[in-house]
Amino acid sequence: MTDPAPLAVAGNVNVDLVMGPVAPWPRPGTETVVEASELRCGGAAGNVALTWRALGRDFQIAASTGRDAFGDWLRAGLSPHSGAWPVSGLATTISVGLTHPDSERTFFTTRGHVADLSWPDVRDAIDWRRLGGGMLLVCGSFVTDRLAEDYDALLAHARDHRVRVALDTGWPAEGWTPATVARARAWLAGCDCLLLNEVEARALSRSRTPDEAPAELLPLMATGARVVVKCGAAGAVAQAAGGPLHRVAAPRVVAADTIGAGDIFNAAYLAAEADGLPLEACLAAGVHTASCAISTSPRRYGAEAPSPVGGVSA
Repeated sequence: MTDPAPLAVAGNVNVDLVMGPVAPWPRPGTETVVEASELRCGGAAGNVALTWRALGRDFQIAASTGRDAFGDWLRAGLSPHSGAWPVSGLATTISVGLTHPDSERTFFTTRGHVADLSWPDVRDAIDWRRLGGGMLLVCGSFVTDRLAEDYDALLAHARDHRVRVALDTGWPAEGWTPATVARARAWLAGCDCLLLNEVEARALSRSRTPDEAPAELLPLMATGARVVVKCGAAGAVAQAAGGPLHRVAAPRVVAADTIGAGDIFNAAYLAAEADGLPLEACLAAGVHTASCAISTSPRRYGAEAPSPVGGVSA
Protein backbone atom coordinates (compact mmCIF):
# COMPACT_ATOMS: atom_id res chain seq x y z
CA MET A 1 0.00 0.00 0.00
CA THR A 2 1.46 3.37 -0.99
CA ASP A 3 1.73 6.25 1.46
CA PRO A 4 -0.91 9.01 1.22
CA ALA A 5 0.03 12.07 -0.80
CA PRO A 6 1.08 15.01 1.41
CA LEU A 7 -1.43 17.72 2.31
CA ALA A 8 -1.21 21.42 3.17
CA VAL A 9 -3.59 24.34 3.58
CA ALA A 10 -2.98 28.08 3.28
CA GLY A 11 -5.38 30.82 4.28
CA ASN A 12 -7.31 32.30 7.14
CA VAL A 13 -7.10 31.15 10.75
CA ASN A 14 -9.05 33.28 13.20
CA VAL A 15 -10.96 33.18 16.46
CA ASP A 16 -14.57 31.98 16.23
CA LEU A 17 -17.05 32.95 18.93
CA VAL A 18 -20.18 30.89 18.30
CA MET A 19 -23.33 31.89 20.19
CA GLY A 20 -26.98 31.00 19.98
CA PRO A 21 -29.58 30.14 19.10
CA VAL A 22 -30.97 33.59 18.35
CA ALA A 23 -34.58 34.09 17.19
CA PRO A 24 -36.05 36.46 16.32
CA TRP A 25 -33.39 38.98 15.37
CA PRO A 26 -32.92 41.38 18.34
CA ARG A 27 -34.14 44.96 18.24
CA PRO A 28 -31.42 47.65 18.55
CA GLY A 29 -30.71 48.65 22.12
CA THR A 30 -31.85 45.36 23.68
CA GLU A 31 -30.02 42.44 25.26
CA THR A 32 -30.58 38.81 24.28
CA VAL A 33 -29.61 35.87 26.49
CA VAL A 34 -28.62 32.73 24.55
CA GLU A 35 -28.28 29.13 25.66
CA ALA A 36 -24.64 28.50 24.77
CA SER A 37 -21.39 29.92 23.50
CA GLU A 38 -18.08 28.46 22.41
CA LEU A 39 -14.74 30.09 21.71
CA ARG A 40 -12.68 28.07 19.23
CA CYS A 41 -10.06 28.11 16.52
CA GLY A 42 -11.80 28.86 13.24
CA GLY A 43 -11.48 30.34 9.81
CA ALA A 44 -11.48 28.19 6.69
CA ALA A 45 -7.85 27.08 7.02
CA GLY A 46 -8.21 26.56 10.77
CA ASN A 47 -11.28 24.33 10.34
CA VAL A 48 -9.48 22.24 7.72
CA ALA A 49 -6.43 21.81 9.97
CA LEU A 50 -8.54 20.76 12.94
CA THR A 51 -10.37 18.21 10.80
CA TRP A 52 -7.14 16.71 9.47
CA ARG A 53 -5.85 16.52 13.03
CA ALA A 54 -9.03 14.73 14.14
CA LEU A 55 -8.68 12.30 11.21
CA GLY A 56 -5.09 11.58 12.21
CA ARG A 57 -3.59 13.03 9.02
CA ASP A 58 -0.15 14.54 8.59
CA PHE A 59 -0.35 18.08 7.15
CA GLN A 60 1.18 21.53 6.92
CA ILE A 61 -0.63 24.84 7.41
CA ALA A 62 0.47 28.32 6.34
CA ALA A 63 -1.35 31.07 8.20
CA SER A 64 -0.72 33.95 10.60
CA THR A 65 -2.07 35.58 13.74
CA GLY A 66 -2.25 39.04 15.25
CA ARG A 67 0.13 40.32 17.93
CA ASP A 68 -2.21 39.89 20.90
CA ALA A 69 -3.53 37.35 23.40
CA PHE A 70 -5.94 35.86 20.86
CA GLY A 71 -3.01 35.32 18.49
CA ASP A 72 -1.07 33.49 21.21
CA TRP A 73 -4.16 31.36 21.90
CA LEU A 74 -4.56 30.39 18.24
CA ARG A 75 -0.91 29.43 17.86
CA ALA A 76 -1.09 27.31 21.02
CA GLY A 77 -4.25 25.59 19.78
CA LEU A 78 -2.62 24.60 16.48
CA SER A 79 0.86 23.86 17.81
CA PRO A 80 3.22 22.44 16.57
CA HIS A 81 1.92 23.29 13.09
CA SER A 82 1.92 27.01 13.88
CA GLY A 83 5.66 27.24 14.56
CA ALA A 84 6.52 29.01 11.28
CA TRP A 85 3.57 31.41 11.24
CA PRO A 86 4.32 35.14 10.99
CA VAL A 87 2.81 37.57 13.49
CA SER A 88 0.98 40.55 12.02
CA GLY A 89 0.98 43.97 13.63
CA LEU A 90 -2.81 43.99 13.26
CA ALA A 91 -5.29 42.65 15.79
CA THR A 92 -6.27 39.01 15.47
CA THR A 93 -9.37 38.53 13.33
CA ILE A 94 -12.48 37.56 15.29
CA SER A 95 -15.64 36.09 13.80
CA VAL A 96 -18.84 36.03 15.84
CA GLY A 97 -21.25 33.40 14.56
CA LEU A 98 -24.85 33.65 15.70
CA THR A 99 -26.77 30.42 15.20
CA HIS A 100 -30.52 30.30 14.54
CA PRO A 101 -33.09 27.57 15.31
CA ASP A 102 -33.40 26.62 11.62
CA SER A 103 -29.63 25.77 11.51
CA GLU A 104 -28.81 28.93 9.56
CA ARG A 105 -26.21 31.31 10.96
CA THR A 106 -25.13 34.94 10.74
CA PHE A 107 -21.50 36.12 10.94
CA PHE A 108 -19.87 39.34 12.06
CA THR A 109 -16.15 39.31 11.24
CA THR A 110 -13.41 41.86 11.81
CA ARG A 111 -10.95 42.32 8.96
CA GLY A 112 -7.94 42.03 11.29
CA HIS A 113 -4.75 40.10 10.69
CA VAL A 114 -5.97 37.73 7.96
CA ALA A 115 -5.97 40.58 5.41
CA ASP A 116 -2.24 40.99 6.10
CA LEU A 117 -1.21 37.42 5.19
CA SER A 118 1.13 37.64 2.18
CA TRP A 119 2.52 35.31 -0.45
CA PRO A 120 6.05 35.48 1.08
CA ASP A 121 4.48 34.47 4.43
CA VAL A 122 2.89 31.40 2.82
CA ARG A 123 5.95 30.57 0.73
CA ASP A 124 8.24 30.55 3.76
CA ALA A 125 5.86 28.63 6.03
CA ILE A 126 5.62 25.55 3.76
CA ASP A 127 8.23 22.87 3.19
CA TRP A 128 7.70 22.65 -0.57
CA ARG A 129 10.05 19.71 -1.09
CA ARG A 130 8.09 17.71 1.47
CA LEU A 131 4.80 18.75 -0.17
CA GLY A 132 5.97 17.68 -3.66
CA GLY A 133 3.46 15.35 -5.33
CA GLY A 134 0.74 16.44 -2.93
CA MET A 135 -2.08 18.96 -2.67
CA LEU A 136 -2.23 22.51 -1.32
CA LEU A 137 -5.68 23.83 -0.42
CA VAL A 138 -5.91 27.61 -0.77
CA CYS A 139 -8.94 29.09 0.98
CA GLY A 140 -10.41 32.33 2.30
CA SER A 141 -9.61 34.19 -0.91
CA PHE A 142 -11.81 37.19 -0.21
CA VAL A 143 -10.52 37.88 3.30
CA THR A 144 -6.81 37.23 2.68
CA ASP A 145 -6.43 40.33 0.53
CA ARG A 146 -2.64 40.52 0.20
CA LEU A 147 -2.26 36.81 -0.52
CA ALA A 148 -4.97 36.85 -3.21
CA GLU A 149 -3.14 39.67 -5.00
CA ASP A 150 -0.24 37.24 -5.59
CA TYR A 151 -2.17 34.09 -6.49
CA ASP A 152 -0.35 34.01 -9.84
CA ALA A 153 2.97 33.70 -8.04
CA LEU A 154 1.58 31.10 -5.62
CA LEU A 155 0.15 28.97 -8.43
CA ALA A 156 3.38 29.15 -10.45
CA HIS A 157 5.49 28.22 -7.41
CA ALA A 158 3.23 25.26 -6.64
CA ARG A 159 3.47 24.04 -10.24
CA ASP A 160 7.27 24.32 -10.16
CA HIS A 161 7.35 22.11 -7.06
CA ARG A 162 4.92 19.45 -8.39
CA VAL A 163 2.19 20.55 -5.97
CA ARG A 164 -1.42 20.47 -7.12
CA VAL A 165 -3.70 23.27 -5.94
CA ALA A 166 -7.26 23.06 -4.65
CA LEU A 167 -9.19 26.30 -4.26
CA ASP A 168 -12.16 27.27 -2.08
CA THR A 169 -12.73 30.96 -2.69
CA GLY A 170 -15.25 31.55 0.07
CA TRP A 171 -17.90 34.25 -0.09
CA PRO A 172 -16.98 37.80 -1.20
CA ALA A 173 -18.28 40.46 1.21
CA GLU A 174 -19.46 42.58 -1.72
CA GLY A 175 -21.27 39.64 -3.29
CA TRP A 176 -20.63 38.04 -6.67
CA THR A 177 -20.38 41.19 -8.74
CA PRO A 178 -19.21 40.94 -12.37
CA ALA A 179 -15.76 42.15 -11.28
CA THR A 180 -15.54 39.58 -8.49
CA VAL A 181 -16.62 36.76 -10.80
CA ALA A 182 -14.03 37.78 -13.40
CA ARG A 183 -11.30 37.92 -10.77
CA ALA A 184 -12.11 34.48 -9.40
CA ARG A 185 -12.42 32.89 -12.83
CA ALA A 186 -8.93 34.17 -13.68
CA TRP A 187 -7.50 32.06 -10.84
CA LEU A 188 -8.88 28.80 -12.22
CA ALA A 189 -6.27 28.17 -14.92
CA GLY A 190 -3.75 27.14 -12.25
CA CYS A 191 -6.18 25.07 -10.16
CA ASP A 192 -6.52 21.28 -10.12
CA CYS A 193 -9.56 21.13 -7.84
CA LEU A 194 -12.31 23.64 -7.16
CA LEU A 195 -14.44 23.29 -4.01
CA LEU A 196 -17.52 25.52 -3.86
CA ASN A 197 -20.91 25.64 -2.22
CA GLU A 198 -23.92 25.68 -4.50
CA VAL A 199 -24.47 29.46 -4.39
CA GLU A 200 -20.80 30.12 -5.19
CA ALA A 201 -20.85 27.52 -7.94
CA ARG A 202 -23.87 29.03 -9.66
CA ALA A 203 -22.41 32.54 -9.45
CA LEU A 204 -18.95 31.60 -10.66
CA SER A 205 -20.15 29.33 -13.48
CA ARG A 206 -23.14 31.49 -14.47
CA SER A 207 -25.23 28.31 -14.47
CA ARG A 208 -28.71 27.76 -13.09
CA THR A 209 -28.10 24.58 -11.08
CA PRO A 210 -25.19 22.99 -9.19
CA ASP A 211 -25.27 20.05 -11.62
CA GLU A 212 -24.45 22.36 -14.53
CA ALA A 213 -21.58 24.19 -12.81
CA PRO A 214 -18.77 21.60 -13.19
CA ALA A 215 -19.11 21.36 -16.98
CA GLU A 216 -19.04 25.16 -17.22
CA LEU A 217 -15.95 25.59 -15.04
CA LEU A 218 -13.74 22.62 -16.01
CA PRO A 219 -12.66 24.13 -19.37
CA LEU A 220 -11.16 27.06 -17.43
CA MET A 221 -9.02 24.84 -15.21
CA ALA A 222 -5.85 22.76 -15.37
CA THR A 223 -5.73 19.47 -17.30
CA GLY A 224 -7.40 16.68 -15.36
CA ALA A 225 -9.12 19.05 -12.92
CA ARG A 226 -12.16 18.31 -10.74
CA VAL A 227 -15.01 20.57 -9.66
CA VAL A 228 -16.86 19.76 -6.44
CA VAL A 229 -20.11 21.45 -5.42
CA LYS A 230 -21.25 21.14 -1.80
CA CYS A 231 -25.06 21.19 -1.58
CA GLY A 232 -25.67 21.07 2.17
CA ALA A 233 -28.42 18.67 3.18
CA ALA A 234 -28.64 17.48 -0.44
CA GLY A 235 -25.08 16.11 -0.36
CA ALA A 236 -22.53 16.94 -3.04
CA VAL A 237 -21.84 16.60 -6.75
CA ALA A 238 -18.54 16.49 -8.61
CA GLN A 239 -17.12 15.98 -12.05
CA ALA A 240 -13.62 15.40 -13.37
CA ALA A 241 -12.53 16.64 -16.77
CA GLY A 242 -13.79 14.19 -19.39
CA GLY A 243 -15.80 12.19 -16.87
CA PRO A 244 -19.42 11.82 -15.75
CA LEU A 245 -21.16 13.79 -13.02
CA HIS A 246 -21.09 12.03 -9.65
CA ARG A 247 -23.62 12.62 -6.89
CA VAL A 248 -23.58 11.54 -3.23
CA ALA A 249 -26.60 12.12 -0.99
CA ALA A 250 -26.21 13.27 2.60
CA PRO A 251 -27.68 11.23 5.47
CA ARG A 252 -30.58 12.74 7.36
CA VAL A 253 -29.20 14.22 10.59
CA VAL A 254 -30.31 16.73 13.19
CA ALA A 255 -27.90 19.64 12.86
CA ALA A 256 -26.34 20.83 16.10
CA ASP A 257 -23.78 23.27 14.64
CA THR A 258 -23.26 23.80 10.90
CA ILE A 259 -20.47 26.39 11.20
CA GLY A 260 -17.45 25.22 9.22
CA ALA A 261 -19.32 22.35 7.55
CA GLY A 262 -17.93 23.17 4.10
CA ASP A 263 -14.37 23.34 5.42
CA ILE A 264 -14.78 19.98 7.16
CA PHE A 265 -16.05 18.51 3.90
CA ASN A 266 -13.00 19.93 2.08
CA ALA A 267 -10.60 18.36 4.55
CA ALA A 268 -12.16 14.90 4.39
CA TYR A 269 -12.57 15.02 0.61
CA LEU A 270 -8.91 15.95 0.08
CA ALA A 271 -7.73 13.34 2.59
CA ALA A 272 -9.54 10.72 0.52
CA GLU A 273 -7.94 12.09 -2.65
CA ALA A 274 -4.56 11.83 -0.94
CA ASP A 275 -5.32 8.15 -0.34
CA GLY A 276 -5.88 7.69 -4.08
CA LEU A 277 -9.60 6.95 -3.82
CA PRO A 278 -11.91 7.46 -6.83
CA LEU A 279 -13.94 10.64 -7.12
CA GLU A 280 -17.24 9.22 -5.85
CA ALA A 281 -15.53 7.74 -2.79
CA CYS A 282 -13.87 11.11 -2.07
CA LEU A 283 -17.29 12.77 -2.24
CA ALA A 284 -18.71 10.17 0.13
CA ALA A 285 -15.87 10.77 2.61
CA GLY A 286 -16.53 14.50 2.59
CA VAL A 287 -20.28 14.12 3.04
CA HIS A 288 -19.94 11.52 5.80
CA THR A 289 -17.40 13.49 7.83
CA ALA A 290 -19.23 16.81 7.53
CA SER A 291 -22.57 15.18 8.43
CA CYS A 292 -21.04 13.58 11.50
CA ALA A 293 -19.41 16.83 12.62
CA ILE A 294 -22.45 19.08 12.31
CA SER A 295 -24.73 16.64 14.15
CA THR A 296 -22.56 16.05 17.24
CA SER A 297 -21.67 18.25 20.20
CA PRO A 298 -18.83 18.11 21.12
CA ARG A 299 -17.94 17.52 17.51
CA ARG A 300 -17.00 14.08 16.26
CA TYR A 301 -15.60 13.43 12.82
CA GLY A 302 -16.49 9.80 12.31
CA ALA A 303 -12.95 8.50 12.81
CA GLU A 304 -11.17 6.62 15.59
CA ALA A 305 -8.86 9.52 16.34
CA PRO A 306 -8.59 12.00 19.22
CA SER A 307 -10.88 15.00 19.11
CA PRO A 308 -9.17 18.22 17.99
CA VAL A 309 -7.94 20.75 20.50
CA GLY A 310 -9.14 24.32 20.12
CA GLY A 311 -12.65 24.70 21.51
CA VAL A 312 -13.44 26.31 24.87
CA SER A 313 -17.03 26.26 26.10
CA ALA A 314 -18.18 29.32 27.97
